[in-house]
Amino acid sequence: MTDLQRLQATQQFHVRQRVRLMVNQYEVRAVQPDGSEGEMIAFAQQKRMAFKEQVTLYTDDSKQVPVLGFKARQVLDLGATYDVTEPSGAPIGLFRKDFKASLLRSTWIVEQPSVGAVRGQERSQAVAILRRFVDSLSWLPYHFDFVTPSGEVVFSVVKQWGFRDKYVVSVPNPYIDRRLVIAMAVALDALQSR
Repeated sequence: MTDLQRLQATQQFHVRQRVRLMVNQYEVRAVQPDGSEGEMIAFAQQKRMAFKEQVTLYTDDSKQVPVLGFKARQVLDLGATYDVTEPSGAPIGLFRKDFKASLLRSTWIVEQPSVGAVRGQERSQAVAILRRFVDSLSWLPYHFDFVTPSGEVVFSVVKQWGFRDKYVVSVPNPYIDRRLVIAMAVALDALQSR
């Protein structure tokens, strides 16, 4: 079984932010059958206040072997589209923020050619409004379900309580590319407050 096949068979990940001064760093780990964190699947680093968003994910924190990357198509970030690509530059899919729908509840669209578009929205309207209008509550946990137009959950991202940002990502759909899911999960933390 190849690394990509093993990744594609994974149904749950943990994404954990490392606390650093000038960069955002993220560890993505598989979840073991007992619920504990397993091996590192990917490591991401994002410079804060970059002019145009670009994030590369690597196999580990040595940053020697790239796994995927995502990059904003345009500088203006209000409704930016982010292309997710393999290290060779081949497209995996894309995601974009639905700016109008996000005014009261953050909403993202994820597209993969073989799967189509799925829409992810914060589950709780009350938490979404509190996080937007009370800066001191931006740490509140949130839950996104990414669903097909027919309502089937493709994947979920749940931010948990804690000092460091930690997310549990569940992927019941066997067809969506896990690399696209990982990119969206990292982006939720890196780009959510914009």
